[in-house]
Amino acid sequence: MPVIAIAGMILYGALTASKPKRTLQPEKGCVFMTVMGEQSSKGFDRYKSDKNEQLALRDGLKWLSKAQLSSGGYGAGSHSAQHIRNPHAVDADPATTAMVGMALLRSGTTLEKGDYALNLKKALDYLLETIESKEDGSAYITPIRNTQIQTKLGANIDAVLVAQFLSNVLDRELLGMDRKRIVRCLDICIALIQSGTDGNGKQKGAGWAGVLQSGMANSALESAQAVGATVDKEVLERSKKYQKNNYNEEEGSVKTDDGAGIMLYSVSGSVRASAKEARKARADVDKAKKEGKIAVDAEINSETLEEIGYLSGEAQKYGTAYKIYESAKKTAQKDEVLDGFGNNGGEEFLSYLQTGESLLVSKDEDWKKWYDDMSGRILKIQNEDGSWNGHHCITSPVFCTATSLLLLTVEEDIDFLQKVGAED
Repeated sequence: MPVIAIAGMILYGALTASKPKRTLQPEKGCVFMTVMGEQSSKGFDRYKSDKNEQLALRDGLKWLSKAQLSSGGYGAGSHSAQHIRNPHAVDADPATTAMVGMALLRSGTTLEKGDYALNLKKALDYLLETIESKEDGSAYITPIRNTQIQTKLGANIDAVLVAQFLSNVLDRELLGMDRKRIVRCLDICIALIQSGTDGNGKQKGAGWAGVLQSGMANSALESAQAVGATVDKEVLERSKKYQKNNYNEEEGSVKTDDGAGIMLYSVSGSVRASAKEARKARADVDKAKKEGKIAVDAEINSETLEEIGYLSGEAQKYGTAYKIYESAKKTAQKDEVLDGFGNNGGEEFLSYLQTGESLLVSKDEDWKKWYDDMSGRILKIQNEDGSWNGHHCITSPVFCTATSLLLLTVEEDIDFLQKVGAED
């Protein structure tokens, strides 16, 4: 049976049936050291082929399917026991389960079709049951505390990542899902994210790299908004402003106070927060050029935007967002920024994934270069058992494998990411 390449639905059944052996020999390394520049990826694009991607996805998904706990959830383990790599020796947590759920969705799995449909269904049920059993008055969707993910990203990261996952489920209109139930649970997550946003737009209960929790909260609210959920626009604007203010486009300087001193964490959030507005500014200016209303070499700035009809305040807002986006995306991909913490963990990878997804939200053609530069190396350093792992902070192979698969399959979410970036 032929294997359909990664474009649209991925037919893993055909690949699994023939069980071809991987000929790509794994190289010792950490996926986060790769994507953050600690290990050069130059020349590794030669390993990126449909076959290598399909085999890597096959093995990664198979490993994740075996890592699922009896509750249907997945766990990263506690901050105090980062050395534990056995996925069955840890407790399930919503944040890690949501990451696995998103990886399954991007791979083409549904609730009724695909080799891992049951895994996805059990993960979704675990998350819905967890939210529905939340204690009244609790600021969190789970009583589980001090997980690797919470300690490093923030106390409310579970609600943030689960909201992102549920939005992805709703967007796909999956057969077999209880839409009303999912919407109710998404609304609970949104309420917790919004109540957890302070007056400056920052998420409360920040972890070691709390700016990442705030950046992903911004993404979660925009994703929920894209599938019809009610989101407080004032809170969302505060969240975006907080992210943008971490970057000075004139000087190229970055505030790292809330990002453990790591420039990468803050700048990736700035890229994401400005992506939607940058896309509108670029599209409107390009349209005006085609219609002959402005010079073909006109720059995208507040003056040009006013010239094509924006009101003064609006022109300033969108012009500044465009400048932040263009400058921050370049800064986010510099080697000295990508180095992150040196030996890299899950938070660096999330920063890089956030930058790449931002390029898609903004309909930025540079996303392809980002993808080609990283995927070849990621394919080459996959562990022989199909997993990936980190070297510090978020070391969990479950969390790292899920996020690695999300990067390799980012093309499968282009439509949704660009839907998120569309103007209301």
